[in-house]
Amino acid sequence: MTDTVLDTIPYDVDAIRKDFPILSRTVRNDKPLVYLDSGATSQHPTVVLDAEREYYERHNAAAHRGTHLLGQEATEIYEGARVKLASFLGAARPEEIVFTKSATEGINLVAFGLAWSLRPGDEIVISEIEHHANLVPWQQLALRTGATLKWFKELPDGRLDIDPSLITERTKIVAVTGQSNVTGVIPPLREIGELAHAVGALYLVDGAQLVPHHPVNVQELGADFLAFSGHKMLGPLGLGVLYGKYAALDALPPFLTGGSMIEVVRMEETTFLPPPAKFEPGVPAVSLAAGLSAAVDYLSALGMDNVAAHEQALTAHALEALGEIEGVRILGPLTTENRGGTVAFEVEGVHAHDVGQVLDELGVAIRTGHHCAWPLHRTLGCQASNRASFYIYNTHAEIDALADGIRYAKKFFRA
Repeated sequence: MTDTVLDTIPYDVDAIRKDFPILSRTVRNDKPLVYLDSGATSQHPTVVLDAEREYYERHNAAAHRGTHLLGQEATEIYEGARVKLASFLGAARPEEIVFTKSATEGINLVAFGLAWSLRPGDEIVISEIEHHANLVPWQQLALRTGATLKWFKELPDGRLDIDPSLITERTKIVAVTGQSNVTGVIPPLREIGELAHAVGALYLVDGAQLVPHHPVNVQELGADFLAFSGHKMLGPLGLGVLYGKYAALDALPPFLTGGSMIEVVRMEETTFLPPPAKFEPGVPAVSLAAGLSAAVDYLSALGMDNVAAHEQALTAHALEALGEIEGVRILGPLTTENRGGTVAFEVEGVHAHDVGQVLDELGVAIRTGHHCAWPLHRTLGCQASNRASFYIYNTHAEIDALADGIRYAKKFFRA
């Protein structure tokens, strides 16, 4: 990694912010941007933007095709990103990394593959706190196969009730979020994996909110599959990652078919290459892989332990600051224990969208709505909520700006 303050300066949020051009802009009413929506998508440091630009300016070609120099360089960049991600996650081998368009596609890839083996009476176990991306694919799989969908329920404090009796000899896969995108809850992931493997079930973790914010070693985690998105961890939009134990990937049929993933093609039949090529048809998105590779370098230099510690401090500040505002209800746990840097809340007497609009006028960007987690919101007893989500570039002053903005919204709407 080059041209970044992290080469010479220890973790310093003010220095880090200088690596993110967008954070220096002003927004509505010429207010400085306070970006508290990294749970939806993160911002990009200059090194990531430069990596994509350099690919197009110097190496642009179709990877895995042709023997000319540019084609070889594109292939090296693409496969180099795979090696880097395998190391970042502690995977046993690079072939356990599959590039997808998103975490959503990665989960669908696994669900589609299991449709060939599930039968009526088989069981799928998820949880009540899932993002739709880790709920709807399993609903559809149950409909296609006649399998039964079951789920861990949410406790009153927002955490999960891990009822071991839900996992039986009929359970074929257990799929849970690594961190709730609403309440920030981090389930006991290793415990759930052990319960799944005890009955011979596969185990998938939706890591979209986990991998960008915490150190993750897939072998210690025990997951057979882990899906996440590059754009939530400083990387480009449009590229996701599916980690899978090699034997688990090898057992799945291809999800999409076409060029690049074939072994032999005849008019009568086709055989397929082994993973990961089996799951990557078409021309690879090399520019996106270059950007994600640079993002991994940036986070690795920063240190994922430092990332987690910084976000935990911000979360503790937010829980305290918002908890002091009369009429504000924080959704989920009120401590940082097993909780990530996402704080969702309601303001009594003011609709979530109105709160979001007032904050936007003040330059504070948060998310409003049900955050693709409708069942969870019903369980929490609210139609919609506001969500602030933090990342490596956020400051304690921005938490104070959020709290001040909420107070202003209450005053504006006379709540």
